[in-house]
Amino acid sequence: MKLIGTILAGATLALAPAALAQTAPAPAPQPAPQAQAPASAATVTEAEVGQFATAALEIDKIRKDTATPEAEKGTKMAAAATAAGLTAERFNAIGQAMQADTALNQRIQAAASAKLAAAGGAPAAKQP
Repeated sequence: MKLIGTILAGATLALAPAALAQTAPAPAPQPAPQAQAPASAATVTEAEVGQFATAALEIDKIRKDTATPEAEKGTKMAAAATAAGLTAERFNAIGQAMQADTALNQRIQAAASAKLAAAGGAPAAKQP
């Protein structure tokens, strides 16, 4: 189970620079929005837990892929988060929250473990 946590934490940290490096045209000036509340176990839905686990596992594959040039990995990682149904910003918010919230961390690890088992990877570990 610790391996899954390491994979998820590494994937989160790997995407943070990628999300910041994304270049897009500057949006038109708008009134300052209220600060977005940080994600917590209570604000992360079960769907987002699954999406995060899917994206994190894919991001870990991209990070370890030696055939992909480093310059392209950030874009591919952000695309993996988007393909899983999350923006890079939401992915990073959930990743930060899971590092501080044990319950959320356990939910995400369980989802990642189940996805790995379904894909023929490591068997799902039973929760105590």
